[in-house]
Amino acid sequence: MTRSNLHKEAISDLDLVAERYAVAITPLMQERVDAESCEGPVSRQFVPDGRELEQDPLERPDPIGDDLHSPVPGIVHRYPDRVLLTPTKICPVYCRFCFRRETVGKPEHAMLDQTELEHALQYIRDNENIWEVILSGGDPLVLSPRRLRTILEALRSIDHVRVLRVHTRVPLVAPERISPELVTTLRDAAPLFVVLHANHASEFTAAGEAAAARLVDAGIPMLGQTVLLAGVNDDAVVLETLMRRFVENRIKPYYLHHTDRANGTGHFRTSVDQGRSIAGELRGRLSGICQPTYVLDIPGGYGKSPIGPDYVREGSDGRMQVLDYKGCWHDYEP
Repeated sequence: MTRSNLHKEAISDLDLVAERYAVAITPLMQERVDAESCEGPVSRQFVPDGRELEQDPLERPDPIGDDLHSPVPGIVHRYPDRVLLTPTKICPVYCRFCFRRETVGKPEHAMLDQTELEHALQYIRDNENIWEVILSGGDPLVLSPRRLRTILEALRSIDHVRVLRVHTRVPLVAPERISPELVTTLRDAAPLFVVLHANHASEFTAAGEAAAARLVDAGIPMLGQTVLLAGVNDDAVVLETLMRRFVENRIKPYYLHHTDRANGTGHFRTSVDQGRSIAGELRGRLSGICQPTYVLDIPGGYGKSPIGPDYVREGSDGRMQVLDYKGCWHDYEP
């Protein structure tokens, strides 16, 4: 096959990917893509790849079982004391490994209409065991500050809802959206945590760090979450740099997710053994405040489970042994 034909085949594959899955990248992240190779850590996350058309038999359109736990549109109620509220399925960038890739960015799922939103809020009002509401999507920070304030005020008016959380990529990928009005909207909904998704230190720019600082300076606590991705951050040194970058920006690392089995994402997945090994290396490299919890969402909707390395075992003589940060086992009398 000629080079020309190879190029045409690649373009054709990318067209097919774009027909099936949403594609978007912000100008700031495009600058990062332009500054690195096509296999760079930002490019791999946001630029479509023909391998997305390949499907492993174990992959699923709904890999973590959101639909099984969705009593009304816009609500996922998997755990007793908290729910996910997804007012939008629009994102400023679309991750090529997204576990909701079958629904995000689709016109028919773009926003909850007013009736759907009211039904979602009523579900929360009717379930008094709900202590926390997590706004996700999509990315809730693509909503206007006015629209977001309306939703947050409705949630704050529910007595049993004590804590709010917003999951987002916006501060790093579209920092201009972190306006004074948006910061005030989030601050006024306290206690509210912003959970920032980043997978490589290259995603941090001066503008992104300034946007995060505007949130933290306003008293909004921030957490960081990361997905373990082959070819992006499946290396202890790379993750060490990222976790330090979070903390240097006053963002506490929260979760390190094992990549979900979403359709067309096999080229991003590491083995669990590899992930556990990397998590163990981080334990020896990083301060406790920099440590994320390595977790896996059990396919089928059964929730997250920590899957990090084991630090306690039974020795050959039956006594307890404990693993130190250098990888050595020591006897311990319980």
